[in-house]
Amino acid sequence: MGRVVASIHKLGRLTGHALRARDGEIGKLEEIYFDDEHWIIRYFVVRAGGWLLGREVLISPDHVIGFDPSRAELEVDLSREQVKQSPPVAQERPVSRHYEMLFAHYYDLEPYWRPGHALDLPPRLDEPVVVPGRELREPERPHLRSSDEVTGYRIHATDGSIGHVADFLVSDDSWRIRFLEVDTRSWWPSRHVLIAPAWIERVSWADHEVYVRVGREAIKTAPAYDPAVGIGPDDEIELFEHYGRDAFSR
Repeated sequence: MGRVVASIHKLGRLTGHALRARDGEIGKLEEIYFDDEHWIIRYFVVRAGGWLLGREVLISPDHVIGFDPSRAELEVDLSREQVKQSPPVAQERPVSRHYEMLFAHYYDLEPYWRPGHALDLPPRLDEPVVVPGRELREPERPHLRSSDEVTGYRIHATDGSIGHVADFLVSDDSWRIRFLEVDTRSWWPSRHVLIAPAWIERVSWADHEVYVRVGREAIKTAPAYDPAVGIGPDDEIELFEHYGRDAFSR
């Protein structure tokens, strides 16, 4: 594949990047939480340094104001004191909607799950709609997932399994997951391919599988992805032409 586009990054290479507040470093990026409906990063999971006794904290991408890959650093528009006083993260997985509400209230953020919040893909109607003036009830299944959890999930094409999730490619302008990197070496040695989230039919958390609307042969003959090189605009065009759909076509 061609040259790397600066705005698209492998999550695996972002792991370990420092998050820096206005008055010093907060800690290192460990993983992300994303919602499995829209495939957008909702929180960076950060392991704070000794100043916070190694506590785990969440940082919203809304607070990221700068990103310098050459320095392996993300700059956030917060103070360390703000982060220190933020609601403590429980050990529960995934993060509950109750905690998300506390987090949004503390940082004065617009909850992303509310109707009217800007999203590119239409949501599924399996969570309660918030009616103004009524109390928000806890959804039966929040769609917030950990990148560590999903890494390793099997990819199931329309006609059988073809590999597993190896990594995520994210854009630093919208912090959207642009592609899932799929390792197919159990079927085709030393070959990685990319799948856009819009092509995913569903994710089975019980079975640890991701079902895609693509056949095995189409994936097998797709342009190979070299993790050491990355992906450029021409590569994306080639990929979309091969599958006959773009990044947002279901």
